[in-house]
Amino acid sequence: MLAWSVFALVLLLVVVAIVLFNGLVTARNQVRAAWSDIDVQLTRRHDLVPQLVGAVQGYADYERATLTLVTELRTRAMAAQRLADKARLEDELAQQVERIFALQERYPDLKASENFLALQRDLVEVEDHLQYARRYYNGSVRDLNNRIESFPSLLVARAARFHRAEFYRADGAQEAST
Repeated sequence: MLAWSVFALVLLLVVVAIVLFNGLVTARNQVRAAWSDIDVQLTRRHDLVPQLVGAVQGYADYERATLTLVTELRTRAMAAQRLADKARLEDELAQQVERIFALQERYPDLKASENFLALQRDLVEVEDHLQYARRYYNGSVRDLNNRIESFPSLLVARAARFHRAEFYRADGAQEAST
């Protein structure tokens, strides 16, 4: 009888560990999928930026410094490996794109350009999708981090070497992992 009780207890602990582990894997995969959504939107933005620069160049030739900076930020953002660096560069890129949009007030021909207006609409749409994707990603990160830090799943998380995920901050200020 005692052997059956011990066996049942061990079996229960194994089942609980498996359920907790699978929950952690699901949460980690949700964070990865959410990051993928952000990455898709960033790629869309990166694809539109050279077109925007090209559309503006013909009208605002003496704004070359702004256009060069946008191109450089795009390249650096695409190459960034760390989330904090990527977030900071993407924030700077978004600010510079806004400056390009502001140029239409100084250049009436640019304001009337269908190509420029279409690119502006597309970039605004990408920014809206990015905002949603960031919120979803950060919610997924919060859920994963809560699981990693909550008892009893923290025991399984430590044993399986799960790590906290980093939040994505649009302003580039990243939360340090602890």
